[in-house]
Amino acid sequence: MFRYALRHVSGLAPLVILAGTLSTFHLPMEGVAVLLGIDALMDMARTSVNVVGNCLASAVVARWEGVEFGERI
Repeated sequence: MFRYALRHVSGLAPLVILAGTLSTFHLPMEGVAVLLGIDALMDMARTSVNVVGNCLASAVVARWEGVEFGERI
């Protein structure tokens, strides 16, 4: 749910909002610490998937449009 509601919020702001939500419902705050630990790795994974997807989409559109690439070495 937070993924869609906070789509344009970057940095640590979503974690601050999550911490506030956890404290409101009297849930343990250790979950935020775990998320902080893996957030950087997950961000790198999301970025890698986005880059690969953009490259594949460019190649598909180029092939669809009939673009001829140079010889491979």
